Amino acid sequence: MARISCDFRFLLIPAAFMFIYIQMRLFQTQSQYADRLGSAIESENHCTSQMRGLIDEVSIKQSRIVALEDMKNRQDQELVQLKDLIQTFERKGIAKLTEGGQMPVAAVVIMACSRADYLERTVKSVLKYQSLVASKYPLFISQDGSDQGVKSKALSYNQLTYMQHLDFEPVITERPGELIAYYKIARHYKWALDQLFYKHKFSRVIILEDDMEIAPDFFDYFEAAASLMNRDKTIMAASSWNDNGQKQFVHDPYALYRSDFFPGLGWMLKRSTWDELSPKLKENHKGRQFIRPEVCRTYNFGEHGSSLGQFYSQYLEPIKLNDVKVDWKAKDLGYLTEGNYTKYFSGLVRQARPIQGSDLVLKAQNIESDILIRYKDQAEFERIAGEFGIFEEWKDGVPRTAYKGVVVFRIQTTRRVFLVGPDSIMQLGIRDL
Repeated sequence: MARISCDFRFLLIPAAFMFIYIQMRLFQTQSQYADRLGSAIESENHCTSQMRGLIDEVSIKQSRIVALEDMKNRQDQELVQLKDLIQTFERKGIAKLTEGGQMPVAAVVIMACSRADYLERTVKSVLKYQSLVASKYPLFISQDGSDQGVKSKALSYNQLTYMQHLDFEPVITERPGELIAYYKIARHYKWALDQLFYKHKFSRVIILEDDMEIAPDFFDYFEAAASLMNRDKTIMAASSWNDNGQKQFVHDPYALYRSDFFPGLGWMLKRSTWDELSPKLKENHKGRQFIRPEVCRTYNFGEHGSSLGQFYSQYLEPIKLNDVKVDWKAKDLGYLTEGNYTKYFSGLVRQARPIQGSDLVLKAQNIESDILIRYKDQAEFERIAGEFGIFEEWKDGVPRTAYKGVVVFRIQTTRRVFLVGPDSIMQLGIRDL
């Protein structure tokens, strides 16, 4: 019995050691869990603090958003009021221009951008003659961009209405190397014409640029052209410009011509024609033609502009601006209608004396009648045109100023020179040439 008790005591010693070991391990594990729990509580407190900070920041930003929305709503209301006010002023201005029941012949718009000095010279020239017929030709300036000098100059005139075109859309050219300026100009033209035709409801618009002077009979000429365009739907536009209008190539201030080439540089368009052109802004003649004078009714002094002075010294600077006050109301322009003009023009060509070979300029100078010179293709036309000094350029297969392939200009003051294309004789119906 004593031996058994001794054996139990020996067993208790390892059990005590095992108990102590287990307790130490439990204590160590509890300490680790306590440390982890403390870290977790500390992280939770930190996250809670950050969340409270974010909530405060979101609340502040929400308050700012609400304040900005309120400001935007107020600005939108002010903008609506401002637009209403502008439209009211414009309606009053148009009403004043048309008071007395007289409808305008055409609105006149000067297209401007960043040349305040040029604009001043142009407006001065236009007002010299427009002030006498202001009710027939209400005057506008349309500025492309925000040049402050141009805007201030435009707003300094109380005889006209100011419009501003702001375009921030990027320009994508159709072909590499094209000037972006021409695309921006086209956008400005579309915007301005849409404004004048569709917002202000004008039936015709005369487009000028900010580097032009006009002739004394400029407005009478366009009034006669408007009447002609009403009679003949095949006339797409009337222009005051002749590309070959240099002093040495013109003579008769009464002479007008039809042309398949768009002259530009001071031209009048009808709303019905713009209805076709505006959606795509593409030139589409559909067999129609343009009226142009022999002697220009506009003069372009813009040596510095989007075309970078191209052709200025050779072709623009020598242009003759008409100085004769033609009574266009007394002129019968029936010969310019489609039914009459081909017969009229072919008669002029038929009476001209044909010449050919070399030294064409010398031969033409020694003949006392109109002269006819035939060319077989564009290359030959350019060579002959270069000899005489007229424009050599073609566009879409048409030489500048041409009618059915025929380019006409004066030599030695009075005599005409007709450069006649390979298909011109057939198109003009001339059989005995």
